[in-house]
Amino acid sequence: MLNLFRYSPNRLRRFRCPAAACVVAILLSGCQSMDGGALVNSAAPPEVSGPAAGAIAGEMVSRLAEQIGQGKATVALKQDGSACGQALEAALKGWGYAVVTDQKTDSGAPIISLAYVIMPYDGQVLARLSTSTVELGRAYTVTTSGVTPASALSLMRRG
Repeated sequence: MLNLFRYSPNRLRRFRCPAAACVVAILLSGCQSMDGGALVNSAAPPEVSGPAAGAIAGEMVSRLAEQIGQGKATVALKQDGSACGQALEAALKGWGYAVVTDQKTDSGAPIISLAYVIMPYDGQVLARLSTSTVELGRAYTVTTSGVTPASALSLMRRG
């Protein structure tokens, strides 16, 4: 019974390797993160009209320009061919960005990958623009005369 509490170097050796492996695994599990380079697929519902899509795109691109700088890079737009995608492309060009949709460029200019999601929710439309460094989101109320922001701008920076 008294030998249980006595220090013995041989007794600790068999626990060192598994204990060290557990400590390393616990520490490394906190380092996991989502891949920042992977953007969502762009999507927009067909029921968002052209004028509403243009208003949403114009407002969201102006907010994006505040975050990444106006016309400083080429934007690679992942588009789904909807009215929202076309309005977003026009708004980007209006703010001075070069826009490519086939994801290929010949110039050495920096390229910003951009994806968007617009979806109806509870009588409103939720809009989100995503790049590898910033994500913007806002809810809008669609009316016959256009759109009205229904929430504050949501901004998330990465890195």
